[in-house]
Amino acid sequence: MVTEPPLVTSSATPNKQRLSPIPVQILAQEALTAIQEKKASDVVIMDMHKASGIADYFILCSGTSDIQVKAIAEAVEKRLKSECQEIPWHIEGTEHRQWVLLDYVDLVVHIFTPERREFYDLERLWSDASIEKVDVGTAVLLQS
Repeated sequence: MVTEPPLVTSSATPNKQRLSPIPVQILAQEALTAIQEKKASDVVIMDMHKASGIADYFILCSGTSDIQVKAIAEAVEKRLKSECQEIPWHIEGTEHRQWVLLDYVDLVVHIFTPERREFYDLERLWSDASIEKVDVGTAVLLQS
C-alpha cells in the first residue's frame, strides 16, 4: 500500500500546503545555498512573520541577465527537490525571466533582473519586515 506524504500547512497561509515536513528554515537555507552557487547578487532574506500573512520568509536576489535569473530559479527548484523533497506550490515569471517567483507556501523566493528589482522595490513595499542582507558565502541562521 502506498501512502501519501504528510502535508504541512503554513502558519502564514493555512489554505496552502507543502509536501515535506521539513522546517521552513531548512528550506530557506537550501534555497540560499543554490542562490549563492549561481552567483546571485544583492541577496536578502525578509522575515515576514510580523509584516504579512503571505509567507514566513521571502528571499530576494538579482541575476545580471534573464539567463542568470532562469539559472538561479532552476537551481533553487532542483536543490529543494533533491535535498528537501519539496516542489513549488506555484511559479510565476518563467516566460519573461525578469522576475521569477517560486512559492513554497511559507517561503517565497523572488529572483529579479536589477531593473525589475529596482522598479518593484519589495524591500520598501514590505518595510515592516525584518530584512537581512546575505553576503556571498555566508550562512544565515534563521530562528525557528
